[in-house]
Amino acid sequence: MRTLTQQLTQYADYHRDRRNIATHFIGIPLIVLAVAVLLSRPVWTLAGLPFGLSPAWALFIAATLYYLVLDLPLGIMMAVVSALCLACGQWLAAQSTPTWLGSGVGLFVIGWVFQVIGHIAYEHRKPAFVDDLAGLVIGPLFVLAEALFGFGWRPALREAIEAQVGPTRINGARAGVHHGR
Repeated sequence: MRTLTQQLTQYADYHRDRRNIATHFIGIPLIVLAVAVLLSRPVWTLAGLPFGLSPAWALFIAATLYYLVLDLPLGIMMAVVSALCLACGQWLAAQSTPTWLGSGVGLFVIGWVFQVIGHIAYEHRKPAFVDDLAGLVIGPLFVLAEALFGFGWRPALREAIEAQVGPTRINGARAGVHHGR
């Protein structure tokens, strides 16, 4: 299994333009929330549990366990983010079918519009998940890590990533040029 540094480095290689990363700060949370909304139906109630189980719970538990294995502190922070998304998703899923479906699909489409704009207009490179489906799970972790890096969190991790793929940039240089590789 790849380490946290390896996973984030591979994902970061597709995301060096700061404007693309900025679109991901909007797009990825919207997509994660959309998945929570759309997969919060159906709900199965099991005796002894104070909440219902849904496909969203299964997906988010599996992803959170993976995040915890990669890095305990970051995994705990992702668990908090996931819990917030699940709570919102469950609330929207409990609404009328048009509200549930409209909000879920709407969030999903808007999130992907931001992703596509970021990759086409700024990064000039396909999304990471096209080459490695793990990118779909690492994307939310990358966004959280990037936000935390902005606050000075774990500079050694950020430096290890940038040693492989270079610093982020804002310029017209075409992505696809592998920095440091």
